[in-house]
Order: sequence, then C-alpha cells, then structure tokens
Amino acid sequence: MVPEASHVEARVELDFGAIRKVLVVDDSRLQRRILVASLKKWGFEVLEADSGEVAIELCTTDPPDLVLSDWIMPGMDGLEFCHAFRDLEGEQYSYFILLTSKSEKQEVARGLDAGADDFLIKPLEADELRARISAGARILDMQRELSRKNQLIETALNELKLAHDAIDKDLMQARKIQESLVPELKRTFGKSQVSLLLKPCGHIGGDLVGMFSPGVNRLGFYSIDVSGHGITSAMMTARLGGYLSSTHFDQNIAVERRFNKFFALLPPEEVAALLNSRLMADAGIEEYFTMVYAIVDLRNGHLKMVQAGHPHPLLLRRDGQTEFLGEGGLPIGLLPEAQFQQTEFYMQPGDKLFLHSDGFTECQLADGSLLDDDGLKAMAVECAADHGGPEFLDDMFWRLTQVMSPDSGTADDVSAVFFEYNGD
Repeated sequence: MVPEASHVEARVELDFGAIRKVLVVDDSRLQRRILVASLKKWGFEVLEADSGEVAIELCTTDPPDLVLSDWIMPGMDGLEFCHAFRDLEGEQYSYFILLTSKSEKQEVARGLDAGADDFLIKPLEADELRARISAGARILDMQRELSRKNQLIETALNELKLAHDAIDKDLMQARKIQESLVPELKRTFGKSQVSLLLKPCGHIGGDLVGMFSPGVNRLGFYSIDVSGHGITSAMMTARLGGYLSSTHFDQNIAVERRFNKFFALLPPEEVAALLNSRLMADAGIEEYFTMVYAIVDLRNGHLKMVQAGHPHPLLLRRDGQTEFLGEGGLPIGLLPEAQFQQTEFYMQPGDKLFLHSDGFTECQLADGSLLDDDGLKAMAVECAADHGGPEFLDDMFWRLTQVMSPDSGTADDVSAVFFEYNGD
C-alpha cells in the first residue's frame, strides 16, 4: 500500500526526467493525502483537486506534467475529466494515469479511448506507482525531445523558406535580365527574316540565341548551349551575350571596324577561335558551350557557318529538299588550340535554315526513345508547310511538348533560330 502521510519521514529527490509537477484528483481527502505525501517525498511539486471541475480550472492556469486521477468521482468522473483535459492541451503533452478498481478489458479500452496513457488498480503499491511514473517520464522525455527537434526542424524549414523565397526572387530578376539578352524575337532584314525561340527549363537557362546586323545586307545569327544548367550556365550566357552584342558593336567580338567608317562581320571560324581563347584564358571556369554561328550576305544568299559541337542545322530548300549541315566540330572552351571548320553554301530565295539546341533532338518521347534528327526533320517539314516566322517556332515547340514523355517533361532548355531567306 502507498504509505500514509504520517509515515513519511524524509523527502527523497529522484530523477523523473520531464515530470516535475503532478496533479492529484480524487474526491477522497484521505487518498489525496496518501498520494501527495509519497509524491512530495519523491521530489514532485504537487497540486490537488477534489473534483474534475476544479481540476480543469487548475489545468487551465497551471498545466501539470502528470495527472493522477481517480475514475469514480461525483459530478465529472475521471473519464469525463480525461476527455476535457485532452481538449485543453496546448503545445506540451501531459501524461495521464487513471486510478481505478476496474480491471475489465472493456473498461480499460474506454479509458484509453478517452485519452488516458496508463492505469493503476487500487489499492496502490508505492513501488508500482513510482515505476509507472518513471515509465511515463521516459515517454514524456522522448515526446518532448521529439517536439524540440520538430521545432528546430520547423525553424530550419522557415529559414530555408525565407532563403528559397529570396533565391526565387533573385532568379526571377535573373530571368528578366536573361530575357533582356534577347530583346527581339523577330526582326526583318530587307525581304528576309530571323525569328528566335528561347524556352528555359527552369527560371533561367544555359541556352542563348541572337542576331545582329552591323550594316545593310550583312547579318549574323547564332544558337548557343552552355554546359550544365542553372545560375552558372546563365551567367555564362550573359557573358556571351555581351561578346555578341546586337547594340554595342564596339564590344561585339564578331565584328571589326574598318576604315573608321563601318563594321564588318568577321569569318565565323575566327569568331569561334576568339571565343575559345577568351574562355580558356579564364582560370577556374569549367563550363564550355556548343554553338552554331552563321553570317550571310543578303545580296546573294552566300552563307558562312561554323559548327562547334552543336546539333546540325537543318536546311529546308524551297523545292522541298532537306539537308543537315556542318561537320560537328569541338565545343568551345574544351581545348586551348581547338580548330574550327567553316562551312559555306548559297541559299536561294524561299530557303529556310533552322538552328536548334539539343533540347529538340534529345527530347525523350513517350516510348523512351529520343526525337533525334529524323524526328526533328519530319516535324520541321510539317510545321514549315503551315507556318513561317515565330509561328513556325511556336508550332515546333508545341509539337515537342505533345510528343515528349510526361515523366521527363521539358528536362532541358529548348532554343532555336529560324532564318528565312528571301533576297536583299
């Protein structure tokens, strides 16, 4: 039996972990005295209540770590009190032990359903009571440690969300900056026209397309794909956009001033070599890029092109013939002494040239295969029969989204240049 208060001789401090404050609820003053005496001897701060109603008021203002409540009480019994107590609980969980003479399984189940954590059958034994409190303390220790860790995780998640929001805001601004590198998606040069497509797979991408004309009948355009994805690749595209500026020809390395009067287009193979030397001169930069860069004399359709590891451009002749151009070549920024070969051919009025990134040809289809060159050619022929200019590129991208695997989605940046030659 739990000893009566008069038999308690000394206060014994025991370690019960998270349990510091205990509430004893019993309508019997004698039973409360017996329990309170033992609990104080073990070092607990003890609160008392002679009914469930009084206990609820105490718990509202001074919640305990552990509740020892009799089941059978007038008014609000222990089961009802347990229900009400659980409805009160705030951030911190409290352990609840019902004291009862009921031992039937159905009664125990009712108590557990009400929110009790444990039972003690009257009459109480001091050792068993201490052991049950110790078991409850271990559970509360684990629960509160878990709660503490959850709070740390929640705090960390909130900090990560703030960091993510800041990064997302920066990326949105970076996207605007990157879009400014391609201020025009369509431009007419005499009777000819260049249209551009740029669809990053994320906020920002590593593809770049562009065009510039330093003078009448002289036109240059390019398609670039920087290795990797994300911020580093986007920073490289910004740098390349400056090297191939369409507005500041004194900064554009693809043109040179002659006789202090006009700008002339440099040969594409020379431009590729200049870009390669600049990239190789910068220590610590591991990125490289593929490129197709072409210049054309609009008076006669004479086109010169360099292909540096980029997918082969597709030439769509006005008579319906198609041809992939270029010899492949090395990407720019891999080898310091890389050689780049120039391809030359003539376009006739009505011919079209399609430059594209590997976001087209390496698009994964629903059956697991890739679109590849043959699929691209078939798609381009169909689109060219119905559309020209930006509509052709929009149709190409739409068709690509329709055939790609829903699992992979747009896994890579998609970009293209569409040049329609119709004379000067």
